[in-house]
Amino acid sequence: MRRPLTIAPSILAADFAQLGAEVRAVDQAGADWIHVDVMDGHFVPNITVGPDMVKALRPHSKKLFDVHLMIAPCDPYLEAFAKAGSDIITVHVEAGPHLHRSLQAIRALGKKAGVTLNPGTGVETIEPVIDLVDLVLVMSVNPGFGGQAFIPYAAEKISRLRALAGARPIDIEVDGGITPDTAPSVARAGANVLVAGSAVFKGGKPESYRANIAAIRNAAALARGEAA
Repeated sequence: MRRPLTIAPSILAADFAQLGAEVRAVDQAGADWIHVDVMDGHFVPNITVGPDMVKALRPHSKKLFDVHLMIAPCDPYLEAFAKAGSDIITVHVEAGPHLHRSLQAIRALGKKAGVTLNPGTGVETIEPVIDLVDLVLVMSVNPGFGGQAFIPYAAEKISRLRALAGARPIDIEVDGGITPDTAPSVARAGANVLVAGSAVFKGGKPESYRANIAAIRNAAALARGEAA
């Protein structure tokens, strides 16, 4: 069965001075999930938020919190992010030598487990753990900063991952450079969860967020052959 089309605004592009209000605004503007980018200044060249921020934001939305850990090592922090209110915890293939163990730990904490592939990482790296994951995230930019240009090869990688997932109930997510212009190619390839930061938060007002989310959703829905 085809996975539902999901739009997950990344708060990396939100106004950090008023993150709670920004989360509420995109929730009300039609976001399906809230995407939280966690960066450590080590695995990626930027530093963002930690478990305390996830905990502080949790009361502002009942939507699913999709927490993307761009940190290494990740295992020591999984429990903290789970307790803070994460619904999905996603870790990178490249972040450590024990991906299977990390995914087991996330599931043991009662959370959905995701795995992320950087642009230079092959699809074959997740074949051994495909039965442990609920979500596969394809980075369509190099992780670390918002506002980067979409890497077209991501669509081919998504197509291969969708085939690998087969009939398993796995969401295929894409993050990086997603706009109404790039959404169709990734949707046709098989991505059903679209993360967008700059393209959602441009305009800086709730009415802009609503229009931006709708534009991405409509472009992807049309590409999937669904009425927009």
